[in-house]
Amino acid sequence: MRLARRALLAVPAALAAPAFAQSFPNRPLRLVVPFAAGGSADASARMLADPLGAALGQPVVVDNRPGGGATVGALFVARATPDGHTLLYGTPGPQIINPHLMRSLPYDPVRDFAPVSGYKRAPNLFAIHPSLPAQDVTGLIALARAEPGRLSFASSGIGSSSHLAGEMLKFMARIDITHVPYRGTGPATTDLIAGTVSMALDTLSILLPPARAGNLRALAVTTPQRSPLAPDLPALAETLPGFDAAPFNYISAPAGTPQPIVARLNAAIVTILNDPAYRARMEALGEEATPSSPEDLAATIAAESARWKQVIDAAGIRAE
Repeated sequence: MRLARRALLAVPAALAAPAFAQSFPNRPLRLVVPFAAGGSADASARMLADPLGAALGQPVVVDNRPGGGATVGALFVARATPDGHTLLYGTPGPQIINPHLMRSLPYDPVRDFAPVSGYKRAPNLFAIHPSLPAQDVTGLIALARAEPGRLSFASSGIGSSSHLAGEMLKFMARIDITHVPYRGTGPATTDLIAGTVSMALDTLSILLPPARAGNLRALAVTTPQRSPLAPDLPALAETLPGFDAAPFNYISAPAGTPQPIVARLNAAIVTILNDPAYRARMEALGEEATPSSPEDLAATIAAESARWKQVIDAAGIRAE
């Protein structure tokens, strides 16, 4: 009797889901960026918002909710009504890095989100001050091994992609270099050019111009393959096989979002990212479009999380 009653109660819900999905979206969508306005994630979200709104027939409003190392914005999305109208612009922090960096999270990084689609990867550039005698990655590693602890690397902050890229370099190359955190890429780059720090693995589009001007020496990119923006530079993986420190961005929805709605969102985002003109805009910024199915995105998040856990644990990094 109980099973029969449950089956009868499930019928209206099952019938209602497709009808609800057909009416989606019925109001503006909110794309939550867990960082302040003006940064890379904010710019990328705003670049996506207009074409996504056009594809769905409703405006997409970017909602900046910074704080807590991206946990404030992620928690807002996790608690939102799962109807497809609230989305997370995901960076490595919310679901990939923070579970290993922080002692506790106010949400479950897997169970509280529904993957929608991958969005982009952005290579970092490995650059050193030109006063160092190293001319390539192999030479830099040899120099660091010969003088443990003397060389330093700048980052845009503890737990940032540039910090973790430097820790991955230390881990994979088995070298001892000192981390010097800054409040953003700008001041880190200023001190790198001045020679206050020895090197950095940070945003390619920011470090490449001073490298081309001779103020820095570019050694490699942090993607597994060479970047079309700097095809003359090797990938770090050519010296350290498996090295991959290109920040991955994606779109997620709250857990429980109906599958037909996730599918519609995914189709719209994938179509935008496969548009040649849109891809060209991304490539001009040194970014690679990474459209994916929800299933592939879930697998990528899991793989990225496992990979960075190894680096974070080896370096003993914890959020302050």
